[in-house]
Amino acid sequence: MSGKLYVVGTPIGNLEDITYRAVRILSEVDFICTEDTRVTVKLLNHFDIKKPLVSYHEHSAANVSESIISRLAAGENCAVVTDAGMPCISDPGEDLVRKCRDLDIAVEAVPGPTAMATAAAVCGIPASRFTFEGFLSVTKKQRYAHLKSVAKDTHTLIFYEAPHKLRSTLEDMLQYFGDRRISICRELTKIHEEVMRTTLSEAIEFYETASPRGEYVLVVEGCSDKEDSHEYTLAEAAEIAGKLIQNGMKMTDACKEAAQLTGFKKNDIYSELM
Repeated sequence: MSGKLYVVGTPIGNLEDITYRAVRILSEVDFICTEDTRVTVKLLNHFDIKKPLVSYHEHSAANVSESIISRLAAGENCAVVTDAGMPCISDPGEDLVRKCRDLDIAVEAVPGPTAMATAAAVCGIPASRFTFEGFLSVTKKQRYAHLKSVAKDTHTLIFYEAPHKLRSTLEDMLQYFGDRRISICRELTKIHEEVMRTTLSEAIEFYETASPRGEYVLVVEGCSDKEDSHEYTLAEAAEIAGKLIQNGMKMTDACKEAAQLTGFKKNDIYSELM
């Protein structure tokens, strides 16, 4: 009889947020798959749990997953955790769960805190309907395509972002979303927890002098009917293309992107730029 894969949520900052059940499961399984063994060891030591750890992250997943599946098929039980929050969301554990489901290996959730739901609860922006967009790509083309694809969504948008990319992300959002309200949630459940409700333009101005620190959840207001009906001028279209060029995009690609966003012809935008 095969074992079971437990998907275990861990605290996103405050160790007191772990559940009794999560502690019990982590104590009972045969081994634990973890994104970063150094982070998980601290958690396990705090609760006096001694279990073998298997490093399982985006660079090792393909090589390690077959070994994990074999051990589960042989009857061992395994818990998969991430550095913080629920694993298997924007996380390589997702593939491990899929493989277990394909092979009829039992998978059981042990729910815990999630940064996106925590941010939605305290952000001060209506979030009865929201989509979780995860991290934006570091590749500019994919990044811009992602923002463009959700620019007209009317529900709230939730993103994760690292401190070193925060400023450029806010600038890109202003470019594609316009000057919407945003709640910038930092270090949730930790000592320096902070929720700043502002606008994209004001946030950009704030971080011109303030240094981003900690992990961020960005809760962005959805597109309003007023925004959706906005008609761009040719000058605004050229300004959009100009900012894309400043961010490293080729002029022809920038004009094409601005044309798709504003409805003007690519050549007209090019001429306005020149």
